[in-house]
Amino acid sequence: MSLAVVRPLSSVRGPKTEQELEDFEQELVDQFCLAGAAVGSSDGYVAAERAAVFEFLRILGRPLWTAGPEDADRFLLYLRKERRQAKSTVVDKAGSLARFYAFLAARYQGEIHAMTGHVLVQPIDEFNRPSSADYGAMRVPPSREETERLFTAWRLALPETRKFLPAARDYLAASLWRRVGLRINETVMLDIRDWRPDLGEQGKLHVRFGKGSRGRGPKPRLVPAINAVDALMDWWLTDVRHQFGDDWCDPDAPLLPSERRDRDTRRCLRAGPDALRSGLSQAVGAWLPTWQGQLTPHRLRHYCASHLYAQGMDLKALQELLGHEWLSTTTSYIHVHDNHIEYAWAAANERVASRLLDEGS
Repeated sequence: MSLAVVRPLSSVRGPKTEQELEDFEQELVDQFCLAGAAVGSSDGYVAAERAAVFEFLRILGRPLWTAGPEDADRFLLYLRKERRQAKSTVVDKAGSLARFYAFLAARYQGEIHAMTGHVLVQPIDEFNRPSSADYGAMRVPPSREETERLFTAWRLALPETRKFLPAARDYLAASLWRRVGLRINETVMLDIRDWRPDLGEQGKLHVRFGKGSRGRGPKPRLVPAINAVDALMDWWLTDVRHQFGDDWCDPDAPLLPSERRDRDTRRCLRAGPDALRSGLSQAVGAWLPTWQGQLTPHRLRHYCASHLYAQGMDLKALQELLGHEWLSTTTSYIHVHDNHIEYAWAAANERVASRLLDEGS
């Protein structure tokens, strides 16, 4: 995305014409976008922020410096009731508005007052700011027994599946979500060369397209092939991947290919997220029907975090495995059983008693 050439606003002073006020408003938005690009935000992220601001201004119908919390109330209600947008989308747009007005207050409050006579107000306040906790449902995963039942039945059914190759591919993808918590887009973008059996004790997956914070482009990481992922990769690359086509030995070929071919090269295309979601959905419908429509790739990521934590992996290691920027995000992925506190309390008491016995001996 190309940004408009913008001029410094520190020279703006005095009463202006209606056209000059419109230009001033446009330049404020451009400066906000420029600041986002300057800190490394991706073009898509900057464009989404800009679109949210202009959507609000269209609903507002007045200059941006006249907006107040009641206008944000009206806008957020419009998004939810009339546009029927997803809760996460409303949260994101509210965040974009809050960042925009915080940016203006920090940099251009004086310029805006000198130009328009208005004192800028933050329209997203503590009363109308939607939080993820309020808006989002908890992604509590299925139990370990339910998950084992699903994947065991899925694996045993593969040899008899009518379309073995896509079924095996979908099983591999879902296993990566379940075992090491990959995101679906990270999984889709894996190439054959991203499997590095030479690294670490079990090998590692080079996740080159990890999710970056606040749209700042991909954040790569190395994911160790723990939890039997090394055996899974050996099975896939030894027994299955070459059946898709001759590109199995090309390091730049997709690790999870589609059955469709490129018209020019006749090489395998990359499987898309919808195909992988569909494969999981069909498997859940067949072997874990009580979770039909509820068990998503992201919920399997929550299962991975919860399961590994219950197995003893510490939070910092989980944070690095999942590719989270903040430890608080990792903690929200962990769902423990009701008796987890009792087990932890009993284990702590055992450690204390053991130390007392050692000191007394």
